Amino acid sequence: MDPFPARARRVRSPRGLPLLPVLFGAVALAHLGALLAGSSVALVTKPALMPLLAAYVLTRGGPRLLAAALLFGCGGDTLLQLGGDLPFLLGMASFAAGHGCYLVLCSRHGSPGGARTRRLAAGYGAAWLVTVALLWPGLEAGLRVPVALYSLLLVTMALCATRTLPLAAAGGALFVVSDTLIATGVAGWPQAPAAQFWVMLTYIGAQLLLAEGLLRSAKAEGAGLPPGPSSGDRERQRTASRASTMPKP
Repeated sequence: MDPFPARARRVRSPRGLPLLPVLFGAVALAHLGALLAGSSVALVTKPALMPLLAAYVLTRGGPRLLAAALLFGCGGDTLLQLGGDLPFLLGMASFAAGHGCYLVLCSRHGSPGGARTRRLAAGYGAAWLVTVALLWPGLEAGLRVPVALYSLLLVTMALCATRTLPLAAAGGALFVVSDTLIATGVAGWPQAPAAQFWVMLTYIGAQLLLAEGLLRSAKAEGAGLPPGPSSGDRERQRTASRASTMPKP
């Protein structure tokens, strides 16, 4: 039996494709293209991205907390477009609230940590220390502590995501990459050509992978499967379950 209620049927386009993923993909491509072209269309498409992804999660019967995390991302996207220190800090706070939602979801639907998690924690911790130390001199005094604390929350979320499915783990890592690119710009480091394109490409990928990974983790748990295993592990479990219900000779 489907662990999610009947209300969660997907809305489909006339061609039979899921409508919301198609819309999200179209808006994402339009946004990235606008960034490359230097078009003001990017100001409109950016705030539309995460609400579409949140709507997709809800139509799949996903956790409301996951949709909330994405909507906090929309708040951060919108505030960062305003420019200035105060909107930047408020936008960072909105993203931090989203990371808090992700942390709860990863703890709820992830597997217990082990030796691998401890090794990853050491790696993420070292990366955080080095990155903050390098960025610190270039950051304005009023931004140094907030950026350090936010980035600590970010790497904690990314670490926690490694306890779920690989999709979510990859999303957490991409989020770290995306926000590090933003931080280098705030710190006044030289930027690559089309810097905003790379920021948004990694950000869109991060949110999509986190959303899909945590959605699948929640579904697996709702179906009675253990949290966080690989697809191969789940298939072996299904096979063993079917074998145990077969009549004995």
